Amino acid sequence: MFRHEVRADSARRRKVVPAESHTADLTPASPSPCAAILVIDDHPIVREGLKRVLERGDAHWTVAEASGGDEALALMRQQAFDLAVVDVSMPRMTGLEFLRRARLQAPAMRVLMVSMHSDEQYAFRAFRMGANGYVTKDSAATDLAEAVRRIQAGGTYVSAELSERMVLNLSDQHGNASHTQLSDREFDVMRRLAAGRRPTEIAEALHISVKTVSTYKRRILDRMQLATAASLTRYAIEHGLLDDEVGPGFAD
Repeated sequence: MFRHEVRADSARRRKVVPAESHTADLTPASPSPCAAILVIDDHPIVREGLKRVLERGDAHWTVAEASGGDEALALMRQQAFDLAVVDVSMPRMTGLEFLRRARLQAPAMRVLMVSMHSDEQYAFRAFRMGANGYVTKDSAATDLAEAVRRIQAGGTYVSAELSERMVLNLSDQHGNASHTQLSDREFDVMRRLAAGRRPTEIAEALHISVKTVSTYKRRILDRMQLATAASLTRYAIEHGLLDDEVGPGFAD
């Protein structure tokens, strides 16, 4: 009798747990947020390299591409993008000019600038115009995916090497450089003059008159306390302000 009661009690204790209590364990984890990214660079090889870095960075990122600012703006009218990765130096529309237009056309889209320039002035101007991050092409392979993650999370990103220069600039160690006093338009014209562009070329690229270019030239030389265009070229070379391609820049 006692043995029978023990077996019955043991059977009751071995009662099966209802299956529904395990349902929560079978629910799949929520995927990471998707992001539509637009890569803008005029060099196909560079563009493809940036795309590969991004595609390896997160399986939930979809990456489109454009060869210039005009093409990118057209794509943005057809599709909403969460973030644009933009080359600063492009021949038809510079990255900074694209940034200005993108802020008007798609103000919610975040923008990460990618540049061959390690001079902090380009980064300062980009952030002033609304950029969310700035990395150099030398560091893009290691920094790009992390920069996108941080920007998508609502933060900002600057390459380590460049951030040190920016801190030095803010501490006024390099803040007295005369080109830092120029407006965005003056800075653009200055680079073109320093690169040896003729006033007619500059006027055509920026859609202004030759007379206006001459006015800018006098103002730039005065503000930078330089006497000639040759001295302007030497200054630009010393400060790393020139590149191989100087395209259309800031609009008034």
